[in-house]
Amino acid sequence: MASMLTSLPFDSTEKLGPPLSLLPSLSSLSVYIHTHTHGVRFSDSPALWALTEFQLQSAKRLPRTFRDLLLLFVVRLRFRYYIAGICGSWRNQGLRAQAMTSQGNFGSSRGVANAENKPDHLLVLVHGILASPSDWTYVEAELKRRLGRNFLIYASSCNTYTKTFSGIDGAGKRLADEVLQLVQKTESLKKISFLAHSLGGLFARYAISVLYTPNDSASSTTANSQTAYSLRQGKIAGLEPINFVTLATPHLGVRGKKQLPFLLGVPFLEKLAAPIAPIVVGRTGSQLFLTDGKPERPPLLLRMASDCKDGKFLSAMGAFKSRIIYANVSYDHMVGWRTSSIRRETEIFKPPRRSLDGYKHVVDVEYCPPVSSEGPHFPPEAARAKEAAQSEPNIQKTLEYHEIVEDEMIWGLQQVGWRKVDVSFHSAFWPFFAHNNIHVKSEWLHNAGVGVVAHVADSLKQQESSSSFITASL
Repeated sequence: MASMLTSLPFDSTEKLGPPLSLLPSLSSLSVYIHTHTHGVRFSDSPALWALTEFQLQSAKRLPRTFRDLLLLFVVRLRFRYYIAGICGSWRNQGLRAQAMTSQGNFGSSRGVANAENKPDHLLVLVHGILASPSDWTYVEAELKRRLGRNFLIYASSCNTYTKTFSGIDGAGKRLADEVLQLVQKTESLKKISFLAHSLGGLFARYAISVLYTPNDSASSTTANSQTAYSLRQGKIAGLEPINFVTLATPHLGVRGKKQLPFLLGVPFLEKLAAPIAPIVVGRTGSQLFLTDGKPERPPLLLRMASDCKDGKFLSAMGAFKSRIIYANVSYDHMVGWRTSSIRRETEIFKPPRRSLDGYKHVVDVEYCPPVSSEGPHFPPEAARAKEAAQSEPNIQKTLEYHEIVEDEMIWGLQQVGWRKVDVSFHSAFWPFFAHNNIHVKSEWLHNAGVGVVAHVADSLKQQESSSSFITASL
């Protein structure tokens, strides 16, 4: 009889592992791979808490030898980020303590505002996968300089490093809790905006549905009117929603041709990536590849393109006065152009090669008004295609399933208007760093994106000015 897969469940709401004093040395990181069975058993080591039961169960579907090597790689990867998470946690706690005032008000994770400034507009920065608030060091400093003291800029720290593996829904709920606690401790706040990079954009989309409360007048809005969702009014965490901005976010997931560019569009690699993703990045992987849940249940990203029992995703998005998506047209090895710009294959065009004046590498800006539709559906043929993609994946079955779901997601998300900003780093010194260039993760390595950050800052400032003008007029 095959030995059972054993692991200690990984609680994403807790710290990334046991206290540092309880960690064995790296040399004791022993993983016993039972090649004579169909399971993996771990000894007392960081591997015991490094893998989730979800990842282990997903691994059972793979060939034994390949699975054993992959699990060993994942254990080493997670242990590495566990150590990074401890160091980052200590650093962030120290920085956060400096940012708190004697009145108990919060600044950002590196300090932004104090009680005397009394900012009224909260801007939440949300990082992507395997990242931390330090990814926003340059952006935060630049936004502080350009936007002034009316903004309280806060870099979220609740989903650092491997916590991004616990699922979009889990990370979104943690983000919502973090924002709500911040709002409750800062009485001067009246408005709220989000700026998110990569996977953080999906976390933010889920979080706003948790934080959304409709106005009384919104309940009378007819769902079938052409601009129903764009005219929806409501509050996010009790504040007026202003801007929702994403940078290189996979809004349509990463399944499909060239949606995950580092696979080079090779059908065999794209087919192999779907069953591997849940092992490497947990529940988040299955959600990004649209294979989460039972066959008859729509994948999470499709549900997030509508209002459903899981949340008022579209109403929450429609409550924002401005929705802007920045997308890399090329050289982004993590997120494809179509998924980050919410476009169909037929809507892709040859991008301009010349940058907009004053914003280097920003090549095009397009406003897409809301499109009336009945919203996304999950027809029976999609359920059958999903079951086939889960149980017996092949190129034809996965392509059929993805085409159905992708089109439905686009129909859902098009019910609100979007400003789409296309970015091209083709002339940059390091164009292949496009995914991190777009938010200047490291100022010395990814500084090609400073023009993009300037465009983001000016867009936020413009919306702030128009909002203030409307308020003054009233």
